[in-house]
Amino acid sequence: MTMKKIVKLLVDSGIDENEAKCEVNILAEHFCNYTANDYVRGIPLTDEQIDLIRSKVEYRIKNKVPVQYITGKAWFMGDYYKVSPDVLIPRDETELLANLAIEIVRNNNLKNVLDIGTGSGCLACSIAKYTDAVVLGIDISSDALRVALDNVSTLNLNNRAVFRKSDLFNKIHDNEKFDIIVSNPPYISKDTQLEEEVLKEPHIALFADENGYEFYRKIIQSAPSYLKRGGYLMFELGLGEALNVKKMLEHDFTDITIKKDLAGIERLIYAKYQ
Repeated sequence: MTMKKIVKLLVDSGIDENEAKCEVNILAEHFCNYTANDYVRGIPLTDEQIDLIRSKVEYRIKNKVPVQYITGKAWFMGDYYKVSPDVLIPRDETELLANLAIEIVRNNNLKNVLDIGTGSGCLACSIAKYTDAVVLGIDISSDALRVALDNVSTLNLNNRAVFRKSDLFNKIHDNEKFDIIVSNPPYISKDTQLEEEVLKEPHIALFADENGYEFYRKIIQSAPSYLKRGGYLMFELGLGEALNVKKMLEHDFTDITIKKDLAGIERLIYAKYQ
């Protein structure tokens, strides 16, 4: 079998052709140490390597497992992060959140950041890496925190990004105050029909009650107790959620700003606590 035929297996299973090519390349590099540079130089894959890649693709198709869970890593903000079925796979939308948080932290010389629902730790680690801030990442899942701790160690960010098990703010001390709170919370309504592949990701990190608004409401209500005056609260948004989240923020926050992603979807929101 050729690489083109392996790509066709993915395409025939319903995956976009460009995405299929990308996934096959990811598998080739991870399992066979075969890079784009090898391809350009005309170095062929062996029959054994092609068979290995094919077997991974067939497993992916049969079990609807995201390729990142097969390789155990995902690319985010210039680094590979360890991922497992215990954490969400980092996405481009969350890179927008990371970049905006980094910009605000740098421009305002902020020092203390709280990342709620840290998962793999990708957001916390990215902010710590590209700013002078110390980031506390919290999550209710012990399994997710183990992944985050592996990532902070791999990236050599110990003592810059730290982690704690907490159900929202319940393990945050009364005297802990932050310059900025960021979160990519669960925001999918529980009656939403998702692709089987997405459902391989942890449901606790995907779904929220109150038609998807549960964690926005809870965080917005409690955040003033843990933010410094003039501090920021920032979220990633689900599709169509910007207006309702904005209304929730209006009680205690000012300078509410909504940002769109490259597809024109209102994807980020942030506001200032006065």
